[in-house]
Amino acid sequence: MTALITRDALKTAIDAGTVTVLDALGGEYHARQHLPGALPLTPTDVDEKAASLLPDLDAAIVTYCSNPACPNSGQVADRLTAIGYTNVRKYREGIQDWVEAGLPVESA
Repeated sequence: MTALITRDALKTAIDAGTVTVLDALGGEYHARQHLPGALPLTPTDVDEKAASLLPDLDAAIVTYCSNPACPNSGQVADRLTAIGYTNVRKYREGIQDWVEAGLPVESA
């Protein structure tokens, strides 16, 4: 099971530039709104895109999707771990929690 990260810890890491954030929703959801600096990576794209998108297997990575009911962030995190990434965490509450807390989002 992937370790979790809290909203506050994630915001601190984003502000410090010490984490790569992955939007597991991708597509038009990512275009509409995403966490600051988040890169789109859906479960079906992990094997094809991870190596070029995430060259450092030991980098801090956080996945998220819409809310706790959305399985995508866990699927992306689990697959990244399976292919050798060592520092992957999941923001289980997702962008819904982020927005409800009044934190900034970006759009394409």
